[in-house]
Amino acid sequence: MSTTSNPEGYKVEAVEAWISNNIPELSPPFEWTRLEGGHSNLTYMLKDQTGKQAVIRRPPQGELLPKAHDMSREWALISSLNPTSVPVPAAYGFCESPDVTGAWFYVMGAIDGKPLYSADDARALIPESEREALCHSFIDVLADLHSLDPDEIGLGDLGKKENYVGRQLKTWYRSWTSSIEHAKYDDPRAHDLQKFFIDNMPDQGMARVVHGDYGFHNCLIGANCRVAAVVDWEISTLGDPLADLAYALNQFGDPGDAVQQTAEAPTSLPGFVKRMDLAERYAQRTGRDISQLDFYLGYNRWKTAAILHGVYARYMAGQKSTEGVDLEGLRSRIDVALTLAQQAVDRI
Repeated sequence: MSTTSNPEGYKVEAVEAWISNNIPELSPPFEWTRLEGGHSNLTYMLKDQTGKQAVIRRPPQGELLPKAHDMSREWALISSLNPTSVPVPAAYGFCESPDVTGAWFYVMGAIDGKPLYSADDARALIPESEREALCHSFIDVLADLHSLDPDEIGLGDLGKKENYVGRQLKTWYRSWTSSIEHAKYDDPRAHDLQKFFIDNMPDQGMARVVHGDYGFHNCLIGANCRVAAVVDWEISTLGDPLADLAYALNQFGDPGDAVQQTAEAPTSLPGFVKRMDLAERYAQRTGRDISQLDFYLGYNRWKTAAILHGVYARYMAGQKSTEGVDLEGLRSRIDVALTLAQQAVDRI
């Protein structure tokens, strides 16, 4: 991270004037420091004249896909979740006038914590003796999120409530089929599994807020080795909480997996809790029936394969630079995801 006087995408004078007029908690001018991550949104740490820190986010510059990088969605989520038990940064202010800096932006509190992207991160930040408690904190936060009634916290209009998995299956199967030509690669399991999931989809219970990308990479871990805040809510919506749970659980290993975790995964280290132990803790905390969890674990593996297949196709079509990219490794990850999806289905 490095400080700058010319932050990308921000008219500093105009933004600081807006903050001065709308956020009494902060005192411009600021020291601006670029933060990485966050789905390419332009994210900076702000440090004011008193030493207080905050974070500002806006979409990337240039033409964007419809509904992509929706700042109002993120703002609605963190501001609505602030009074709940789900840890999120403080919601300071949202600017919906593009005249200020060319796009909507919002400002939230800074959290003293770090995400875990790799085993090296986990090794450096989380002593083995604290890893079980961290895993419990991780799954408890998700359970608490899924225990909230969206209507009661002002998020009832966040998205469609019905048929979440069915809509996802349609979207990502379309992605797979449209990517076959450029990828020069197909796999019959992708088609067979999609049909299985469509034909055997469980009835969805009450819709809940689903994060969509819940993992240690989107949690800030505090000095006490617990989840201090959940971040990057931009693809969150309303949907089936068991799909959200399974996505999170697939980041944890299980001795019976046909393909074991890579050594780079944070949860591959000793002390991290196994997948089904966390599932049971979630069920006890929420009272939710997880007897059909294997369907959701398999569906998420299949979805991962479809996402990776689309990325692989863009590389093969020359739409993305392949410099430094392990294409064989990427293709292998598609195969692994389908193998694990099939294994989950075979357990049903």
